[in-house]
Amino acid sequence: MSKPLVGALMVVVYTGVISSADGITKLLAGSYEAAQIYALSGAVIAVLSVLVCWCHKIWPIERSGHQGDGKPDAGGGVWRTKCPGAMALRSLATLLAASCFFYAFRLLPFAQVFLFIGLMPLMAGALSGVILRERIRPSAWIALVVGFVGVLFLFPGGVSSISAGHFFALMAAGLGTLSMIMARYISRFDSDLLPQVFYPNLALCLAMLPLLPLVWQPMPIGDLAWALSYAALLFAARWLAVAALRLLPAYVVMPLMNLQFIWCCRLGR
Repeated sequence: MSKPLVGALMVVVYTGVISSADGITKLLAGSYEAAQIYALSGAVIAVLSVLVCWCHKIWPIERSGHQGDGKPDAGGGVWRTKCPGAMALRSLATLLAASCFFYAFRLLPFAQVFLFIGLMPLMAGALSGVILRERIRPSAWIALVVGFVGVLFLFPGGVSSISAGHFFALMAAGLGTLSMIMARYISRFDSDLLPQVFYPNLALCLAMLPLLPLVWQPMPIGDLAWALSYAALLFAARWLAVAALRLLPAYVVMPLMNLQFIWCCRLGR
């Protein structure tokens, strides 16, 4: 299959996986603080990244790039990146976006948060031109603006209903978009995808650890299973997002991610 088609299929799978993870976030947000959920999930995803990298070294997968001796290019592993500054910015944006999404899901109905997620393609279009120097066709801008206007019509209660939850949702959408844009930027230089999954989640875990003693609550087996499922889903979703952004421009990927609205309707029932 062509690269654009593969990228589009990855985005479709991503929307289902990330919507399931968001549903678990909504489920746990009423009982636990963000620090507890994200310290646990960040640690699990970081460990999964290391394990996948280790398995890849034992059973290498053929890649599109090759070394000079004709052997498959195994990349730099989970630790190495040629863009430490960009990786730090992506990690910070991911950390802040995750925290804002958590409180948005706590304060708002599930569907309202997705209205703000619907604004992310327009944000991606603007940031792609500034950061990635990608030329966006006028027709794409028209489509993005029409989509933005459509989302505004869906906003319940009008401007007068804006609350702290809506502020968190808007910040989460903006920071999440910045994280996605930086993922495409880093993919221009790094052959491995795993560092882009490993470092943001390691940062998330380390940032939440100092707060953990203040907010920790014992978790029943059922809630722990949900938290671990959330971590596994998030690991898969973030890998798929980075892989798709390597194949497609961000302003193309982000509108496709609005397929989450379909999953949102299913999960909200």
